[in-house]
Amino acid sequence: MSDDLFDEIPKSTGEAYDGSAIEVLEGLEPVRRRPGMYIGGTDERALHHLVAEVLDNAMDEAVAGHANRIEVTLEEEPGTAGRITITDNGRGIPVDEHPKYPGKSALEVILSTLHSGGKFSGKAYATSGGLHGVGISVVNALSTKTRVEVARNKELYAQEFSKGQTLGPIQKVGAAPNRRGTSVTFTPDTEIFGEQKFKPARLFKLVRSKAYLFAGVEIRWKCSPSLATEEIPAEATFQFPGGLADHLAEQVKGRECVTVEAFSGSQDFPANEEGLEQGRVEWAIAWPLYSDGAYSWYCNTIPTPDGGTHEQGLRAALTKGIRAFAELVGEKKKAKDITPDDVVTGSEIMLSVFIRDPQFQSQTKDRLTSPEAARLVENAVRDHFDHFLTHNLDRGKALLGAVIERVEDRLRRKAEREVKRKTATNAKKVRLPGKLTDCSGEGEGETELFIVEGDSAGGSAKQARDRKTQAILPIRGKILNVASASADKIRANQEIADLMLALGCGVRKDCNADNLRYDRIIIMTDADVDGAHIATLLMTFFFQEMPDIVRKGHLYLAQPPLYRLTAGSTSAYARDDAHRAELEKTQFKNKKVEVGRFKGLGEMNPQQLRETTMAPASRSLIRITLPPEYEDRAAVKDLVDRLMGRNPEHRFHFIQNRAGDLDRDLIDA
Repeated sequence: MSDDLFDEIPKSTGEAYDGSAIEVLEGLEPVRRRPGMYIGGTDERALHHLVAEVLDNAMDEAVAGHANRIEVTLEEEPGTAGRITITDNGRGIPVDEHPKYPGKSALEVILSTLHSGGKFSGKAYATSGGLHGVGISVVNALSTKTRVEVARNKELYAQEFSKGQTLGPIQKVGAAPNRRGTSVTFTPDTEIFGEQKFKPARLFKLVRSKAYLFAGVEIRWKCSPSLATEEIPAEATFQFPGGLADHLAEQVKGRECVTVEAFSGSQDFPANEEGLEQGRVEWAIAWPLYSDGAYSWYCNTIPTPDGGTHEQGLRAALTKGIRAFAELVGEKKKAKDITPDDVVTGSEIMLSVFIRDPQFQSQTKDRLTSPEAARLVENAVRDHFDHFLTHNLDRGKALLGAVIERVEDRLRRKAEREVKRKTATNAKKVRLPGKLTDCSGEGEGETELFIVEGDSAGGSAKQARDRKTQAILPIRGKILNVASASADKIRANQEIADLMLALGCGVRKDCNADNLRYDRIIIMTDADVDGAHIATLLMTFFFQEMPDIVRKGHLYLAQPPLYRLTAGSTSAYARDDAHRAELEKTQFKNKKVEVGRFKGLGEMNPQQLRETTMAPASRSLIRITLPPEYEDRAAVKDLVDRLMGRNPEHRFHFIQNRAGDLDRDLIDA
């Protein structure tokens, strides 16, 4: 070994890296430093998420049967987002001394300590939305002032906080013979959220939706008269005995539907092996004519906009039910072609589940990942749907006819694309790049093109794929940034030329998604910073050069795992550090876990890659498309130009303004 390897490294001009450089954040300081880790950012959505966290606690009391009334009040407060007060008539947060923290009340511990609460053991709440013990403490940390009043045992107690710090011990305010429950008042911190204001319309919609989700609760809404409008009254009371069915009826009111009656109902889940109740499910579904569809998924009254396992269970129940009905009425041949999308596309669905110990994809709970939810929902809904179809044969046949019409339309469009794809294949020497491993297109599933980072990962992907429906196109590293390149440079780039040839749908104004040779384009890169950069460059390419593909929803991001967790004969995959921590606390709790980290897709064997990232039955995909408000592309184009364009100052300012979030992302990566 050469001696020059041990030569002294030149000293840095920066500060010394020793023990004093290691910073330990205590109490709620981590929340203020990195709010995005707890509420997903500091934008308008995150601001309103604070209200949802406190309201969810009140709803948990109602669902548990301890409260039947909640009040939500929005008041103007100059120079702030506004002041929110949420009050329930439940049991009230405990105010006695906490056994682990002498001298501190349980109330103070809950408000000032992360991961504290009454929902971990399942003893205080059978089903609840607050699971991690961070919701109310995060709200406290990100508010300039928080005041909590608790009425218990005919006595009223109060305690105040500021930016997560306790301003004084809990105080006994006086007698409260006719009052019970908890009242939380908070004002978000302008240091965190800037000059943003609470949107009365958004909060009004949130409050009303919560009342629909649990028929046994009455929710009262109040706001300052200056904030009221014709649509948003200063006061309102919500209570809906029909639950989701009432909500859906209002949503589709006046529109013609395939079936006159909506498919709605509820069902308790059977008790588990230990005799514990597992919760219940409630649903309401309509199939309006000429509708793009609208889907609302909830778990323990928490919105899960990205769906999840409860959605999968409902889709399975509907698909199996309509197939069985098709066979019953003599349409067995057509039944085999029915897919879940054929049944739910264009429908308006509301699904709410209450389950024990639900698992979510992140702290913001956008997606339910509890495996048992799929089975419970499918079993509960299936019998009801069979009865809905067969009890009135005319109704069942009307819905089946609409579904079969959608099937035939889908198969016709697929056949047209297949003809074009095979035409291009016949001219392979001219039309297709040599490194493309194409699919045969003979399977029943839709065709997919995986754009894979690197030849090594491409080799694994070729072995893991379904040869009938999945094609593989490996690319070498980071492709050209088309947002900052000239047209000549784009045309001369070999990677981009190969991609254009493989897709066969033209570019820019000539781009036509109807000519696309595949149903889905899936970007599959490593689960690290470089992989995210490559995915960003590819998304920029599609947005600029093939906008019709993005607009029509053909573009997706694969979600490969970063970790493999093993304990004995049990193994599971984690997408990121947060998912890993969640699995270690739930599925692998109190077990010795061996953790393996994948450095890239190429390190995964074909079986692992198929199971986690490529097989439709077990993978997760993120669809890349444009929100309805951005259909003119102007707002998105401005963002792409600023972040990916030629002027580096725009990126510099963006990084400066969001340095905290970027640091968090780099640490997570």
